[in-house]
Amino acid sequence: MNKMNLEKQSKEILIKNDRGGYTVPTARLYPFQWNWDSGFTALGLVKFNEERAWQELEKLFEGQWQDGLLPHIIFHQSSPDYYPGPDLWGMPKDVYENDRLLPQTSGISQPPVLSTVVRMILEEANDKALAVVAAQGLYPRLLAWHRWWWRARDPENTGLSVVYHPWETGMDNSPAWDKALQRVEAVNNSGHKRRDLQQVNQAQRPSQMDYNRYMALVELFSSLKYEPEALYEQSTFKVIDLGVNSLLQRSNIDLLSLAQQFGSLEEQAEIEMRINLTRQAFQRLWSPELSIYLNWDCITNTPIEIPVAAGFLPLFARIPDEKQAKQMSYELSRWSDLCRYLVPSCSPDSADFEAKRYWRGPVWFIVNWMIGEGLEHYGQTALSEQIRQNSKELVELSGFFEYYDPQDSSGLGGGEFSWTAAIFLHWLSE
Repeated sequence: MNKMNLEKQSKEILIKNDRGGYTVPTARLYPFQWNWDSGFTALGLVKFNEERAWQELEKLFEGQWQDGLLPHIIFHQSSPDYYPGPDLWGMPKDVYENDRLLPQTSGISQPPVLSTVVRMILEEANDKALAVVAAQGLYPRLLAWHRWWWRARDPENTGLSVVYHPWETGMDNSPAWDKALQRVEAVNNSGHKRRDLQQVNQAQRPSQMDYNRYMALVELFSSLKYEPEALYEQSTFKVIDLGVNSLLQRSNIDLLSLAQQFGSLEEQAEIEMRINLTRQAFQRLWSPELSIYLNWDCITNTPIEIPVAAGFLPLFARIPDEKQAKQMSYELSRWSDLCRYLVPSCSPDSADFEAKRYWRGPVWFIVNWMIGEGLEHYGQTALSEQIRQNSKELVELSGFFEYYDPQDSSGLGGGEFSWTAAIFLHWLSE
């Protein structure tokens, strides 16, 4: 398929998945508004409808909690196609704020990419007046969300924020979580009626045991009413996730840019302090032996020595020094020799690698873009371009899927997927 047809198709997908101010990731499989999905989607929308791109972000923040948490799902309307819905999260109904009915939400968050997205859209906008007004309106809400990550999820002020649920990482069934997740006592509840398997082959989705543990955590969090101190003390799953912390650090850098335009000197100093603290804290996650960063199990206080694609995301956050970045590029090149398409979500020579199962092997466009952008920043342009070309080829061969087999290019998961179409418009159609 030629470039013009792919551009047209990607725009059509975003329009088709529009539900009136927000975009669903794909019909039926994910029928609500997801946090980081909307961030990536806005990067595509801005290419042909700037007003709609800002609206995507503003609509998402309608679900922000008073303490600053921006949940990972906003339930703007009901749907029988997804489980668990708002009732399972224990969210109250009919809550009003300033005479406005608030949407129900989940009770956890997702990797914070939105400050980066806002800065990018602001800087590339053609309608500068609209962009300044929109970004200025979003800035205090972004700052409140960052502060939530800094305080609710890093109460000891280490510079690294913790997550309590694999869903919060966005990389639900990553092999990095296997051992930590085993500590969660699974609830084998027949009332847990998965809807994803009605639309996607089970071989491409998390296992039932994983799902039972996911739901056990949801039940625990709901019983604790999402109180930060109680979660920090009682969650049986507690990890430092490279994805969340890399995206948060990059978003801190971009939030500082927004604060310099729209915030106070005190806010700028607060953000700068966090950036410096996090940069130092990341050094304990670096593995010189594996040439990659590692996730961290907070309960055993040990690194999780499983090489996954998130280990390259510190490049996006400008964390590594030049020597580390070069080591990382060599390691990623080694992965390239083991599979046809970069970047698999787990090292292809890992015993945990599964080419078609969700976050255990497949290629994801959003991860490719972030790693590719990071490599380019560090001057690793040949490898960055290889990732771009691999990504283009996957779309040309298979269409706009949720994720792809890194060996045979087959499209997996949901079809006509919003963030894949959006990243194509943002990164690959240039």
